[in-house]
Amino acid sequence: MTQSIFDAGLGRRAANFQPLTPLTFLARAAGVWPDHPAVIHGRRVTGYREFYARARKLASALSGRGIGRGDTVSVMLMNTPPMLEAHYGVPMTGAVLHAINTRLDAATVAFQLDHAESKVVIVDGELSPVMKEALEMARAEPFVIDYDDPEFPGDGERIGAVEYEDFIAPGDAGFRWRMPDDEWDAISLNYTSGTTGNPKGVVYHHRGAYLMGYANVIAAGMGAHPVYLWTLPMFHCNGWCFPWSLSVVGGTHVCLRAVRADRMYDLISRHGVTHMCGAPIVMSVLLNAGEKEKKPLKTKARFITAAAPPPEAVLAAMERAGFEVTHVYGLTETYGPAVVNEWHEDWDDLEGAEKAAMKARQGVRYAALEDLAVMNPETMKEAPRDGETIGEVMFRGNIVMKGYLKNPRATEEAFAGEWFHSGDLGVMHPDGYIQIRDRSKDIIISGGENISSIEVEDVLYKHPAVAAAAVVAKPDEKWGETPCAFIELRAGMETTVEEIIAHCRANMAHYKAPRHVVFEALPKTSTGKIQKFVLRERAKKL
Repeated sequence: MTQSIFDAGLGRRAANFQPLTPLTFLARAAGVWPDHPAVIHGRRVTGYREFYARARKLASALSGRGIGRGDTVSVMLMNTPPMLEAHYGVPMTGAVLHAINTRLDAATVAFQLDHAESKVVIVDGELSPVMKEALEMARAEPFVIDYDDPEFPGDGERIGAVEYEDFIAPGDAGFRWRMPDDEWDAISLNYTSGTTGNPKGVVYHHRGAYLMGYANVIAAGMGAHPVYLWTLPMFHCNGWCFPWSLSVVGGTHVCLRAVRADRMYDLISRHGVTHMCGAPIVMSVLLNAGEKEKKPLKTKARFITAAAPPPEAVLAAMERAGFEVTHVYGLTETYGPAVVNEWHEDWDDLEGAEKAAMKARQGVRYAALEDLAVMNPETMKEAPRDGETIGEVMFRGNIVMKGYLKNPRATEEAFAGEWFHSGDLGVMHPDGYIQIRDRSKDIIISGGENISSIEVEDVLYKHPAVAAAAVVAKPDEKWGETPCAFIELRAGMETTVEEIIAHCRANMAHYKAPRHVVFEALPKTSTGKIQKFVLRERAKKL
């Protein structure tokens, strides 16, 4: 490359080039808004100065145990202060944060601990039974820290060597945390739901997390000092990176251990919540609350939702209830939302069906995403922008994962042709907005959680009475979608719907078990392949 006159003698140096990392957001917030509420949990209010100090004490305590660059610290926590502190304190040591889905079964947790080579585990007392079983199954032998929530005491068994507050107490509040050696260094590890075989470990880097910090602020329309209610699990794509985003604008995190209507309305009303994220199930909980549970809202709250677009009736009901809904789309591999349905004011005047059609579209790329396309995965040519030609949705940019941990083959497949292949099928409309038409891997999204139909089918086939099984998504007003199982029984054998569901719940996470079971001959092609498209239509009519 020919050197430009603007290159000669104008190289990178510490004065003009620093690795991008979201850790600097908290350091700045602590200096600018030291006493502004950063975290509210029960009766406890923590200002930004104290939030920063506690994150540094965690980092100091972890460093004292030898945790450093490239190590994995796993956490299985509710949306509580230690979860927020871990998003800063863990990477402050150079280590990688691995947030575990609190709904997983012990076998899956054990797999993740081994695959991630976890050195430390922090676990909420409520979740200790699952973690205890997982640790007994795992080869990894991490140092275990218990968290006993002082605001909401439980009766969970202590399984660790020390309680969280005792662990960070001797830590240095002035700990000189390290900037990453490279902004490409890993900051966190998130596991997919495992569409085929074991789940894949998705690795995020500091650069992507930093850029998402700003991008979320823009997409969510956040001004100074927003108040954010944690209705989205922080284990899910690091809470879509909002643990880092809030520090950019000096926002307040309002913690929430469980999504319950009375608790949500109480916190929204009491603290003047301005923003919240979640799956359609959260909207359902809010809208179906009893009159005694509801409370008047001090201000209109923006609700950012992913998964399937909300039906027209739900959008109207949310509007009446005082919420403004924004639809986003993304994957674990894109740090959460990377596409947003940017709304145009002139669409407000559209009639019901036309307006709903606009709301149903996933949207345009995030400000931090460099490119978004619908392409033919074989030719890698873009599909016409006609709203009809189906192709695969693909991403390219700085908020796409580093790759899959210890899985070079899957990484290369995902990045074939120098684009990230989502596996989702969609169309591109003439105005550049994409719309998802189908999921090529038969993923069922129930309450915001991804459920692999293959995983459920594998469990069904282990039942002695099952000869053949196929699982598809059944539309559900509350959950968006739920698993529906179609089963052919072995000759001369009988079972019941209740027995099948119980069998599934005993062998996998309960939320993955089918809610509907149909016993019938399965439609097949001439080569014996089950025709799932036929079953999807049948499921819609059940």
